[in-house]
Amino acid sequence: DYSLNDCLLRGRVSAPATDRELPSGEHVVEFRLIITRAEREGVDTLDIAAWSSRVRRTALSLTPDEWVEVSGSIHRRFWSSPTGLASRWQVEAVEISRI
Repeated sequence: DYSLNDCLLRGRVSAPATDRELPSGEHVVEFRLIITRAEREGVDTLDIAAWSSRVRRTALSLTPDEWVEVSGSIHRRFWSSPTGLASRWQVEAVEISRI
């Protein structure tokens, strides 16, 4: 198996990160990263999740419009919503660095 799920992103933080406690008792810190598309033809906004305590602390210290580099992997999260099963793609950050 030659699978690889590894990504490196650079962009601007869109808003302050939020800390959520899940029903399991775990904490996750989430924020959005704004990444300019090639040739300046728009932007993409990607959801970033920080699970480890070190990366959660870093994420919570970020400020809007701050430039960061995020390394991690892409995951699809599933949960039950009032209308049934829901999902979204999310980058799970392993490292967050200011640039």
